[in-house]
This record gives sequence, structure tokens and C-alpha cells, in this order.
Amino acid sequence: MSKPHVSSAVMTHPVRLGQAKDLAARLRLDRLAVDPDPDGPPSALRTAVVAWAAADPEADHHLVVQDDVDAPDELLEIVAEAAARFPDEALVYYTNWHARNGAAARLAALAGASWVRAVPDEFTPSLAVCLPTATAAAFRAFARGSDERHDDELFSVFFRGCGRMGLLAVPNIVEHIGTSSINGHAAQGIRLAVCPTPAADAAPLLAKGRVLEEPGWIPYMRYGEGYIRLVGQEHGPDGGRGHHRWREALPATGLSVETVRAALDAHLPERLAAEVARTFGDSFAEELWTHCLLLGRQAAHAARRLGPPPADVPAAALDRMRHSAVATAGPAGLPPERRPEAGPAEVRAMTDLAWSAVRAGERLP
Repeated sequence: MSKPHVSSAVMTHPVRLGQAKDLAARLRLDRLAVDPDPDGPPSALRTAVVAWAAADPEADHHLVVQDDVDAPDELLEIVAEAAARFPDEALVYYTNWHARNGAAARLAALAGASWVRAVPDEFTPSLAVCLPTATAAAFRAFARGSDERHDDELFSVFFRGCGRMGLLAVPNIVEHIGTSSINGHAAQGIRLAVCPTPAADAAPLLAKGRVLEEPGWIPYMRYGEGYIRLVGQEHGPDGGRGHHRWREALPATGLSVETVRAALDAHLPERLAAEVARTFGDSFAEELWTHCLLLGRQAAHAARRLGPPPADVPAAALDRMRHSAVATAGPAGLPPERRPEAGPAEVRAMTDLAWSAVRAGERLP
């Protein structure tokens, strides 16, 4: 398997030019792609078109990262190895902890998978994406003249048209930094990676780990409440963008509210739930536990379908990846305005509560 030539660019705006230069220098990225109309209406897509046009004509793949990220010094090597393994795929190295795709990645982590296929009814996170150069050129042509200003939204439209969504790296080696947003996302509050993983663990997982192509229905949380993304909901009249509360969606999953309630009555650790509830309320504590119960059930189901991990995938790295994914479930499930209240003690309590639910979910029929 020969190593492909990966060219690279950093998307930036003049107000972050110094930050972008430092990032490019540290990660040895090829060039900067600066917003061509910095005084115009905010548009990530406008800068993305410049970034994807910056591909080296001799390159096999092109990597574009945004300027408000942190990443390991080994980023290019890890990306090149994955591009060699998946030469025709769009590879996504950061996934938001509070999105449906984040929930898919969290489920995949618990199932022991290192990659998961993105869902078609949500934006494709675009903080760090590697495309084959032919795909990059096709996306650039597709984007030219679009009225959309969000590159992540247009990515999903483009991939849906191609018939295949991107692959999400489950261990996230790229992290979002800061809460400001040139493109208008500041209201989403603290936005972090779903499964932050050090390069030493991520490299073998991404090089050898399994791919979860279809996770089935996906439990996720938003603004303190639990939801379920149903299989095939992208074919609905709203393109699948609507949200289904878990109680209403359960009949389509084969589970019942009675089953969930019985598990909660039997296994909810009252002391942990009370500890979480002291800061965030009883309703949130119960919603988080129920969400993670359903997450554990689906992850166990996916793990059985995947089978045992390859022998050359480090078991300890897999275990640390799982713990990283569960540790973000609580903070990500909070309303944006409450996330700053999640200090180390609160995160520990939410994580312990989440694990108790995951383990109970693994025992659900």
C-alpha cells in the first residue's frame, strides 16, 4: 500500500490570520486559504472554495482544516495512512459532540469501531476533511454559484447526490478551540469533539480498526432532551431534519416505553442521579440516563454485528476510546447555556451515571 501525496490548506479569515499561520507552521500544512471577501456577509463556503482550489495538481488527496482547531503534530502522517486505506472516501477527522453524527460516532466507539458512515440528514462537520483530489474538484464545481454559506451543509447535499456520505473518524484527532464563530455558530456554545483521542491511540485505530457502515437507529441528545434518529428518516418530507423524541420513536425500534421504564426502575443509581440533578435538575439526570441506556443497547447490537476486533488493534486504545466517548455524553447533552457549569466534578458524576446506563442497556433484549 503506497503512501499517497496529500496536499493541504488552512481556511482562515484576516481576523485569525496569525492563528492560521501558527497552525500551518506547526502542522507543516502547505498553504493558507484566506476569505476572498472578508468584509462581505459571513460565508464559510466562500473560503472553502478557495481552500479546495488550493490542491496540488500532483496530489492524490487534499486536506482542508479550519483555523480554529488543535491537532497533533502527526496529523499529516495519520491522514496519509487513512487515505491509502480508503483512497476513494471523504474522510472527516472532527465530529461535534452534540450532533447526530456525533451520536453515531459515540455509538461506534462503544461498539469498538474506528470509523462510522455519516448520516445523510445532517451537516458534514468540516473542521478537518480530506478528499480525493477528483472529489475536491467536483465539490468545488458543485459549490460554485451556490447561495449556501455553510460549507458543512453543502457537503452533505453533495455527498447525498454522490450516493455515499463521508467516513467519520471515531477517535477525533482534531479538536475545536474557542467558542467564537465567524459564521454565526456562537449560539451553540462550547462545541468540542465527541471522542478526543491522542495520536498514539488514534493512529493504530484509524489504520486497522473496523468500519461501522450502518449503526441502525441512533439515540442522541439536544438541549437536555433525548431523541432518536430513525433508520431511513432522511426520506421523509423534511429530508429527515426533524427531531423525534425517544418516547415517540421507540415503537419503530422494537423497544417499548415499558421496557425502558422497567430498566430505569431497576438500575438507575439514585445517588449518582441525585448528584447530577443537584446541578442540572432531575429531568436532565433522567434524560441522560435514558439516552445512555438506549446508546448501550444499540452499541451492543452493533458490536455483535461487527464481531471481534482485529488482533492488531490495541485493546487498551479501544478501551480508552470508549471511555472518551462516554465522558462527553453528559456535557454534550446539556443546553448550550448550561455547558459552562460542567466542571470536573460535574463531568465525573455525569460520566459515572452514563456508564451505569450504558451497561444496563447492553443487557436489554
